[in-house]
Amino acid sequence: MRLPTKNFPRWIIFLMDLGIAVLALLVAYMVRFDTANIPFDQEYDIFISGLPIYIAIRGSMFLAFRIHSGMIRHTASADVKRVIFSTTLGTMAIIAVSFIKHRFFGDYFLFPSSVIIVEYFVCISFLLVFRFVVKLLYMEGLKRDKDQIPTVIYGAGTYGLITKHTVEKEAKLAGKIVCFIDDDKNKLGKSLEGLKIYHTSSLEKVIETHNVKRLIVSIKDPDKGNKRKVIESCLAHNVEILNVPLPTEWINGEFTTGQIKPIKIEDLLGRESIKLDSAKLFNEFKGKKILVTGAAGSIGSEIVRQLTGYQPEKVIMLDQSESPLYNLQMELKEKGVFELTEAVIADIRNIQRVENVFNTFRPDIVFHAAAYKHVPLMEDNPSEAILTNVQGTKNLVDLAVEFNVNKFVLISTDKAVNPTNVMGCSKRIAEIYAQSANKIGNTRFITTRFGNVLGSNGSVIPLFKRQIETGGPLTVTHKDITRFFMTIPEAVALVLEAEVMGNGSEIYVFDMGESVKIYDLAKKMIKLSGLEEGKDIEIKITGLRPGEKLYEELLTNEENTIPTHHPQILVAKVREYDFDDISSQISELAMLFEYQNNEEIVKFMKSLVPEYRSNNSEFEKLDK
Repeated sequence: MRLPTKNFPRWIIFLMDLGIAVLALLVAYMVRFDTANIPFDQEYDIFISGLPIYIAIRGSMFLAFRIHSGMIRHTASADVKRVIFSTTLGTMAIIAVSFIKHRFFGDYFLFPSSVIIVEYFVCISFLLVFRFVVKLLYMEGLKRDKDQIPTVIYGAGTYGLITKHTVEKEAKLAGKIVCFIDDDKNKLGKSLEGLKIYHTSSLEKVIETHNVKRLIVSIKDPDKGNKRKVIESCLAHNVEILNVPLPTEWINGEFTTGQIKPIKIEDLLGRESIKLDSAKLFNEFKGKKILVTGAAGSIGSEIVRQLTGYQPEKVIMLDQSESPLYNLQMELKEKGVFELTEAVIADIRNIQRVENVFNTFRPDIVFHAAAYKHVPLMEDNPSEAILTNVQGTKNLVDLAVEFNVNKFVLISTDKAVNPTNVMGCSKRIAEIYAQSANKIGNTRFITTRFGNVLGSNGSVIPLFKRQIETGGPLTVTHKDITRFFMTIPEAVALVLEAEVMGNGSEIYVFDMGESVKIYDLAKKMIKLSGLEEGKDIEIKITGLRPGEKLYEELLTNEENTIPTHHPQILVAKVREYDFDDISSQISELAMLFEYQNNEEIVKFMKSLVPEYRSNNSEFEKLDK
């Protein structure tokens, strides 16, 4: 059946409703005269004289309540209410006119009382049945018009049921719901609107039995492990995976199939939500002045977002990048927390400018996220890595001590462990200097060290997404290269928790979970995009970049860890350095910038960090 592509004119619906009302009146007469064995001829004149008044009353009420204005094929509870209210008030008006006609004009009643009562119930029933029959026929027509793609809904709760109804009534998403799956074992074997509920562990059997081609994730709080297994099973069987957004993200509180989007690769890498002690965080940050460097970057901006939720006095957002900082300002304005922040354009390498920031705002806490982080670029520009990652950090550390900052958190990287590139070594030198500064003042210096964050600027996932959009190829440097991954909110949540627990000199190492093979990640992203590797798009091995490791580490060979009260945060035990000694060496290193001699700069860095061994780099010769 081919469904109409246009809506009927409203006046046709109005006339159809009036016709249904007249039919209801005739049925009421038939009921009355059949049961009473009274010839209709005796009442014919009364019926004919009252019919125009009846039509006028019903029509005016239908118009007043606009029962014809809604789309019948999408009849909902609001339409039902309009039908009931308009019919009820119309019947009350008919009774009133009938009484007036008889009482004041000495005439017959408009209609017999029994007819009016029967007509009321029949009219409501006919109007509603008409609407629901049209809706049912339309939905059945949609199913026939759609490609019958066997679809499973992951989530047999309220959201799953809403998703089922939405998919069935809208033409945008072709598919036939064949069953539900759910994490709750108590729902196993039960049915929801006639569809069987299976446990998520039975998905592979469900896929084979029902020839499933699509799965829609529509569950409020899924078990992250189960969700990951579900996605893996779908990828293995070439099942399309879609995701329903949380109700808080529904447009104007309403859900449509247009809001259903493909699942994100982050859902394959994410873990159980990090549980924080909110009371301690509020106590730590409420009413404080907090400086965040690199505030416009991936990590820095998320630090700002999360800090504004703890009622600080002011979050000073410092960055040298104008446009991203402006964008962050606009975002904070939209969220209504802009007044808690202050944007400052500054370069941490400019000691005079940064000193003015400290003198003006007198921060209680500093989160230092500003850094150059791209390995190949820093391998070609060692002097810039030194000026920003080392000298810039030294400027901030020295000013933190001078202005008696309470706590200073350095955001570091797993690339600082047994560094094989300039960037990693520069961050390790920054760690060493911040640690050693704990001995010279009241400021407590804390370092947090973690791996790659999903979706950060320049990370592999945004790169793969762009390459998929342009038709590929996806570029992987080595088939065996692996990396640790963590979401940006996860990483920042652990940074804030580490700040609270830190007493100074600690290097906190985050539990990054299992390392991920980048080649496998590329293959999964291709499948999630609905493409086929080798047919629609290819993966190209380009070779390791200068300074790049095959495997990242979170600890050096000389380090070990001790646990903390938080299961995802460990403390690395590292060797100590003399502050005066390291300070003078960093000053000497920074002076080499004047000569722009990359080899001399890297050679000096290797003397500061003996474990620094270049990999796939022109500087390997310095290790010999």
